[in-house]
Amino acid sequence: MSLKDIVYKTRSYRRFDESHHIDLNLLEELVDLARMSASAANRQPLKYLLHNTPEYCERIFPSIAWAAYLKNWNGPVPGERPSAYIIILGDKSITESFSFDPGIAAQSIMLGATEAGLGGCMIASIKRDALRSEFKIPEKFDIVLILALGKPVEKILIDEIKDNDVKYWRDDQQNHHVPKRQLDELILKG
Repeated sequence: MSLKDIVYKTRSYRRFDESHHIDLNLLEELVDLARMSASAANRQPLKYLLHNTPEYCERIFPSIAWAAYLKNWNGPVPGERPSAYIIILGDKSITESFSFDPGIAAQSIMLGATEAGLGGCMIASIKRDALRSEFKIPEKFDIVLILALGKPVEKILIDEIKDNDVKYWRDDQQNHHVPKRQLDELILKG
């Protein structure tokens, strides 16, 4: 796949084949992509918790708020939940400001996941206190993002934005529609 193909295929998937096991070595390879990515002032303040067992995934799931635009949907049902999670932490002993690092790292991981035939979702809507307590995460770490990973079982369709409405939605066949702005709307002429 070309880089363009990988970027176009990297979507926010929220339903997976939960039975598909993701090897810990692959999770480590994905974090290595983040490690080699840019870091503000080269501080490299991010740390990662990797979880790929059903037991750990079940413990993480309640700490996530899924898809705010999809009313009356509390997230994927059993059997369609992620097979693995990468929890991105910011080490406050290195710096108090993590700048753009979490976004850069998360995108590198997601692009690598797509290349490996997986999909995922970057989640910032987290019940941080509950997650910190559940996994005894020390206070020196900010819980920045959770990356939910798995083998996607949903179809995502890209739509043109209408009436400036950016909200994603699902149709009757449960296809996930994501409105995107047109390229000529993004590039300013001057």
